[in-house]
Amino acid sequence: MKEHTMPQHPKGSVLEFDLRGTGSGVLQEVSIAGSAHTVRAEGHPAFGGTDSAPSPLDLVLSAYVSCNQVTATIVALGQGITLGAFEGRVQAELDNSVLVFGAEGDGTFQRLTLTVDLETELDDAAFEAFVAEVARRCPLTQLFERSGVEIANVWTNRALARA
Repeated sequence: MKEHTMPQHPKGSVLEFDLRGTGSGVLQEVSIAGSAHTVRAEGHPAFGGTDSAPSPLDLVLSAYVSCNQVTATIVALGQGITLGAFEGRVQAELDNSVLVFGAEGDGTFQRLTLTVDLETELDDAAFEAFVAEVARRCPLTQLFERSGVEIANVWTNRALARA
């Protein structure tokens, strides 16, 4: 993996985000203030989309697996841990009866399964503690947990590949 350094923001600083979306129907483009990046999203085909862009649900799940990788890197840097390849997968279940049909109930994901294979030099006990710290510090893991989503966090410790 590429070598990283610790972020240069002061400890305890608050990062601000400002995103603006424009669109019509189920297609939208979102711009990120202070960035050249834009994100295009279209409702899932089950909700009238034509599959011209990832759905907002795809994007939030992509962000979830990516946020875990970024958080793992930050935790590792702070603890002096060397990481190798990170391979992540997220699987989710969403009952669309609230969103599509207006049924009573919980419109969030019912469950998420995050499966990660991560190369480290850690023993099993240290790896387990590392994974718990990543879950504690990952903003999106916390968002889902505090929303009552059932999360299966399945991480596998792989031997660090030598160059």
